[in-house]
Order: sequence, then structure tokens, then C-alpha cells
Amino acid sequence: MLGFVVRGRRGGEAAADTAHRPAGWVRTRLRANSPAALLMAALAFVTVFLAAAFPRVADRGADTALQDFVGRNGLNQTSLQLASRTREGDDAAELDRVQRELTEMVGRQLTLAPSGRAHGTRALGDHGMGNPEYVRIAEKRTDPVLALLHLNDLAARATLTDGTWPTPAAPGAPLPIVISKKAAETIHIKLGDVIDNGVEGSGARRTTVVVGLYQVNDPQDPAWDDLGCPARACLRADPAHEHWATSGFVDGGSLPALARWGSTAENFWRLPVDTSSLRADRLDRLHGILRSFLTGRDATALARTTGRLDLHTTSGLPDLLTRADQRHRAVLPLSTIGPAGVAGVATVVLFLAAALGTDRRTAEIELLRARGGSLAGVLRRLIGEGAVTVLPAAALGTALALVLLPTPRWGPSVLAALAATLVALLAFPLRAAALWSRRGAVGARRAAGGRRRLVGELAVLAVTAAAVAEVRRRGVGTGAGLDPLLVAAPFLLAVTGGLLLARTEPVAVGRLAALAGRGRGLIAFLGLSRAARDNAGRRKPSALPLLALLIAVTTTGFGATVLDTVDHVRTRAARIATGGDIGVSLPGYATLTAPFTEAAGALPGVRASTAVWVEPQARFLSADRNYTEAYLVMVVDPAAYAEIARTLGAGEFDPATLAGAPGGRDTPVPALVSRDLAERLATGPAQVRTPNGNDLPLALAGTVSATPALPDPGKPFAVVPAGPAWEHLPDAKRVNRWFAVGDVDPEGVRAALRTNGGAQPVGLAKLVADDATAVGKDTHGLPAGYTVHSSRETAAALADDPLQHAAGRLFWYAAAAGAGFALLAVLLTLLRAAPDRTALLARLRTMGLRPRQGLALIVTEALSQTLAAALGGALVAVAAVALLGGAFDISALVGVRVGEVITPVPMPVLLPTAGLTLLAGLAVVAETLVAGRRQIATELRAGEQP
Repeated sequence: MLGFVVRGRRGGEAAADTAHRPAGWVRTRLRANSPAALLMAALAFVTVFLAAAFPRVADRGADTALQDFVGRNGLNQTSLQLASRTREGDDAAELDRVQRELTEMVGRQLTLAPSGRAHGTRALGDHGMGNPEYVRIAEKRTDPVLALLHLNDLAARATLTDGTWPTPAAPGAPLPIVISKKAAETIHIKLGDVIDNGVEGSGARRTTVVVGLYQVNDPQDPAWDDLGCPARACLRADPAHEHWATSGFVDGGSLPALARWGSTAENFWRLPVDTSSLRADRLDRLHGILRSFLTGRDATALARTTGRLDLHTTSGLPDLLTRADQRHRAVLPLSTIGPAGVAGVATVVLFLAAALGTDRRTAEIELLRARGGSLAGVLRRLIGEGAVTVLPAAALGTALALVLLPTPRWGPSVLAALAATLVALLAFPLRAAALWSRRGAVGARRAAGGRRRLVGELAVLAVTAAAVAEVRRRGVGTGAGLDPLLVAAPFLLAVTGGLLLARTEPVAVGRLAALAGRGRGLIAFLGLSRAARDNAGRRKPSALPLLALLIAVTTTGFGATVLDTVDHVRTRAARIATGGDIGVSLPGYATLTAPFTEAAGALPGVRASTAVWVEPQARFLSADRNYTEAYLVMVVDPAAYAEIARTLGAGEFDPATLAGAPGGRDTPVPALVSRDLAERLATGPAQVRTPNGNDLPLALAGTVSATPALPDPGKPFAVVPAGPAWEHLPDAKRVNRWFAVGDVDPEGVRAALRTNGGAQPVGLAKLVADDATAVGKDTHGLPAGYTVHSSRETAAALADDPLQHAAGRLFWYAAAAGAGFALLAVLLTLLRAAPDRTALLARLRTMGLRPRQGLALIVTEALSQTLAAALGGALVAVAAVALLGGAFDISALVGVRVGEVITPVPMPVLLPTAGLTLLAGLAVVAETLVAGRRQIATELRAGEQP
């Protein structure tokens, strides 16, 4: 019996212990309000995902921009070029051995491209081909020139069309070579020809024999780069001596003979670096590796391992990497402003969500404190509660960003995600702690709190003023890359504007409410009055949503202004580089015909056009007989040229200054000269002497700082009317440039150049016209050197830069994310005010308020703050552009070096401002229509809450 009683007592005690065991805090709280927990988890997930994603988007853009910039410079610039003197015993096998050792050693530290590798031997001296039957330029009668090389695996890159591949040279016999069939047709070389290449130093004749003709399989194969003219004959059209040139190839067993033929020769090995393996975050390491291979320890190791102590390495890659790094650093401050603004808006939204949770649980938290809960203990419970919802969502968001945006670099992304997780986790506990401190701030302490707020706002204002002053003082010329002060300055301006707006908005809305109260309707008066009460802090604090909206509008407007300025500056730079909206340029040995200029000038869209002759080697003689080398620009139609200059804003002038009446040979021709040339010719009458030895007297009619025909002259210039000038210089009566402004289709100009006489052959040009395949044609069917320039195409080429695309993409992603967080701030504000608003509407409904009037009341109350924030953000954005625009260098975004600064422009600020305001208004209306009616019905059934 006792045992039974004992057992029963023990069982009862166990049951009692189980019945009084307290429920888990976290589980209970999550079950009590699971929708709020889910919403907080979703907000943490989105915030952490964006925090982890933005650094990875920036990394991917930086890597792509680096790889594209380096890759566009061609194979030779991105390769290690190794060279060594040719020895007496060198042959193809020796070159192959060195190639394998070099590839193995360099490949350990650098990723080499699979294509483009080449090695061989080149003669360091080119020699003329003296055979009398070979084609020569009519004016100069200069012999065509032959360059000789040995290229490894030539038979795999070219197809033999006639004859045989070369064999090793026999002692005392001509050196067997193969040349391109196209080059042979152009120069009139025949299979079996013994080519006279001049006299050696010993007095013996230097000869080669053509044993084969080949055709290049792929002229675009990078292996042909830096090998002279292997596919065809090239026209060397420099003014000193124009001549044909081509390359020939010898057998790998003829390397000593090749060295004797060229007086000397060198072996070369080209190892191209794989540009797709370059990473922006490893540039310093790559620079160190390249320095070591060029002049350091690895260079010594290469020479020692290959047994060629004179082996030396060159490469243009270090310079390319330096320029790429400078471009990245120049764009970095501009591309970081958008994500910085998103971070600010997201932080505000997280604290706003924490404020909403604090308002909902104020009574519960105060009860815990009243029952003896310590501050540290309650905070630990709140942090543990938040960890259950925030940490899994944050881990999922970070993992998703790492998976969706793969990059080799993950450190900054994880750090940003940790920072966002920390803010999301601590926002609610910190808000609760602030609530307790505010509850104790009564009486005199309330006044002290107001003074502390004023001091804090003045401190923010002082920091903002100091930051703006420092940015304006030093600009972005430090070259340090990411400048925290430069990135923070627009954000500080937005925060300062938000604080000022929070102070001034209640007064402005109160005045509007007073004005509305004079009317007959009550909706506007009641809505504005409630907004003024709310903004003044008499009900719920409203500085956070105001700040979120203002930061979003400010950063979006600032970034949009930057991108709009970049587009306009790029268009203007393209027009100046083109000399108008469309232009045609020819080599110096050719001239444009009158049928072409007439046909091109009559094309649709042409507003003004003219032809000019640009003489780059004119000499200007002053009265004291000192001469200055300068450009001479002879303009056919000065009036049209003046219109082009006015349109471009480059060297505007009155066309009447170039109106010179025809006269004798002693009548000076009016000239517009550059300022530096005007100073040199200020001693008296001047004249210009052309390369043909003819003189042209000049009369200085004015000075200009620029001229459309010479976008970047680099030396002085003078512009004269062609008509009077040609009377003095009849031999110069031709034109090699044509410019026009207007909306002109470049394909129409190219068609006119092909079909309307285009280029009139003159001297050397006639030879080109007789054999256009010799010099090749571009993709538009025009001979090499005959170019149609279009400002639209030039601007598109400048804009086709992954660095610019990455910066623009990052900004628009940030703008979208900022707008989303700003809308969320509006919705959270509506949720905070929902109970009070619902009770008011329920009371008014019992007094006869119609549903449409209730909607108008809510919209009036909510949108007053939204409109104020949008207007304030637009003003702050304009102020930020005006204050900070001069500190930003937009050259990297434009694509060329420019001196323009960012100035305020209305439309880039107004468009995103209006769009964000519209979205906020739609969110207010949607929330009211979806949730307002149900809440009011519930309130009417349940009655007012005490």
C-alpha cells in the first residue's frame, strides 16, 4: 500500500512538474504572430541577398571590363615576346625545344591562351627587290621591299598553291623562299625568280629564289600578327618613299643563312596570355609576376634554363593593366554611390520595421520589465527570437547570391551579408532599448532629449558641410580608387535634407491645412491636419519613412544625372572627333571627286557640308623669316564650314572673315589661325610654304581655338578659303576630306563613295585603283585608308565598353532596389498608422462618411509626406549635382578624355522622382482598397478599442 501511495505521489509530482513547466519563449512568440515573423524573415532575406549580390555584380563587371579592355588591344600587346640572337647551329628543333621549356615555365604562373602562340626566326634587315620587272611607285620609283622569316608549322597555316615548300639553303646558292601568291601578283613576282636583294657587306650579291607560292588559310589567325605582310603585298605610303612590301619564309634548316642574308637575325617566341583568366582583384599579383619575367628573377631563370643567356622578354601587358586599373579606379566612386544609397534606404526600412514591431509589442515588453525582467535578459530574449527568423533567411539569401552570381572572389560579398544580417538582427532590440529610454524621458528629460536631437542634427549638418567642402577642394584626382568621402557625400546630403525636411514639413503641411480649412470641404482639411500632427511627432514618429524616400530619390536623381551627362558628352565628343555628324577621309595621295561631293551633299538629312584639303606638312614663315610647322586647312565652302563649327561648338567664326576677293599672286589670302600660331606670326606679313615649294601669302583674319577638320591637332593650324588659295597654288587643287552635319545615314555616304567617282586616282592612288586587292578593302568594300566616319557609329563604339555597361547596370539595379525599399517604407508607415486610421474612419463612417471620401482622406494624409519627400529629394539631388558635379571625372564612362563636369539637368531628376511618387501613390491606394475596407468593417463590428 505504501509503495502504491509513493508511486502515486511520485507520478503526481511528475505530472505537476510537467504541467507547470514554462513554454519556450521563442516558440510561443513565433506562434503568437507567425505572419509578422514571416514578413521579418522575408525582409531579412531580401536585404541580405542584395547586400551579398551587389559586390558580386561589381566584381563580375570589373572582371569583364578588364578582360575586354586588355583583349581589344590585340595579341601582340597581351603576349610575352621573348627573343634571342640566332646562333650558327640553330635550327627548327632547337627553337621547338626552347618553346617547350618557355611554355612550361611561364605556364606555371600565367594562364596562356591556346591559340596565337608562334615561334621562329626573323631577319633584322629588310632588303629591296632590285629586279627591273617588279612594280614600283611611279613618283618615287622605290624598289619593293622583302622581309624574310622562318615560322614554325607554316604548312599548317597556309596552303601551297604553286611550287614546293623551301628546303635548307645550299652553300653559295640563293636562299629558297616562299611568298604569298597575292603579293606575287601585285609585285609581278614569278615562280622561280631569283630576286636581287642588293650587296652584302663583303661585296657579294644577296639573292633569294622563289620556290613556292602559298595562300594563307585564315588571314585573321592571330599567329600572323607582327609578321610583316604574309598574306599580300602591303603599301607603305609614307610621304618619304612609297613602296610595296611583303614577307617571305625560309626553311627551318636555313636559319644561319637567314642571319647572313639579313646581316643579323633573332629567334622569337610569342606566348599569349589568356585574357579571359584576368581578374580585377589580382592585378597587383599579376604586375609582380610580369615584372619578374621581364626584368626579375624569373627572367634570369628563363635564360639559364633555356641556355640562351641573351634571352630578353618584352610585353605591353603591364602598361595595359595599369591603364585598365586606372579606368576601374576612375569609375569606382560613381558606381558605388548607387549601392551606398540602397544600403542607407535598407537600413532605414529595417529600423522602420523594428519600430512597427515595437509599437505592436510595447505593452508586452513593458510588462516583462514590470515583472522584474532585466534589461540584458529581455534583450537576450529579443535577440534570440530574432535569430530564429533572421539567421536562416540571411544564410539562404547569402547562399543564393553566391550561387546565382558566381565569381572567384567571395570575401566582400560575405562581409556585406554579415553587416546586413547584423543590422536586421539588432534593429528590433535596439528599438526596444530606445523605447525604454524614451519612456523615462519625461519633464525636464524630455527637453534634454529635444536638445540632444538638435545637437545631433547640427552635427550631421556640420559633417555634411565639411565633406562637401573637402570633396570640392580635392576632387577625384587622388588616384586612390574608392574614396569613402566622395561616396558618402551625396548620402550625407540626402540625410541632411531629410532632417531639414522633417523640421520644415510640419509647418508647411500645417499652413496647407489652414488654407484647406477655409474651404467648404472637410476631407482635405482633415487629411492635411492629421498629416501635420503625424509629421510634428504628436502621434507616431515619421522621420524614418521620410528619410527613406528622400535618400532613394536623391541617389537615383544624382546617378541619373551622371548617366545623362555621360551620354550627352559622349555624343558631343563623337561629333568633334568626326568633324561633324558624318565625314570622309582619304589618304594623302588620293582626292575626292566633284560628283561625290555633289551626291553626298544632296543626301537626305544633310544640313551643311563642305570639302577640305588638309596639308599636314605646311611651313608658316613670319616676317622675320622664322618658320613654324603647322596644318593648312583649305575649305571649299567657308559658309558651310562655319555652320559645322557652330553646330559642334568648335572654333566658331563669322564666314565673312574668310571671304577674300580673287586677286593676283601677291594678294594675301585671309586666314583663321590658332592662337599659338597667331603669336608667332604677329611680327608682320606671313606666308605658308607647301611641300611642293609653292608659297601662299596670308592675311590674318582672326583666331580660333579649334577647328572641325582637326579635332586633336597637336600643333598649330590655319584655315583658309580654298578658292583664293587655289589661285596661288594650282597644284593643290584637290580635296581629301568631306564633312557634314545633320541626320545622315553613313551607308548612303559609303554608297556615294563607291558609285559616284568616289576617289579620283592621282599618282600612287591610280596604282591602288588598278589593283585594289593589293591593299585590301574594309568591311564596307572601300580601299584601305578610305574611311567614312559617323558620329553615331563613333558614339556607339565609345559606348560599347563593358566598364561603362557595368557601371550603368549597377546603378539601375541600385535604383530599382532603392525604389523597392522606399515603397516598402511607405507600406510600413501605412501599417503603423493602420489602427489609429481605422478607428477614425470607423467613427466617421458612423457620421455619414462615404467610402470614396474615406479613400480620399487616406490618400491626402499619406501622400502629403510622399510628395514632400519626392520634392525634397529632387531638390537635394539637384543641389548634390551642383555641389559635387565638378569633383567627378566622367572620362572613363565617356570613353575618351573630356573636361566637362556634371551640371544639374531637370529631366534626369524629374523622371525618377515622378515615377517613384506615382508608385508610392499607387501603393497607398492599393493598400487602402485591399486592407482598409476589411479593417473598417471589423472595427465597426467590434467597436472602439479603449
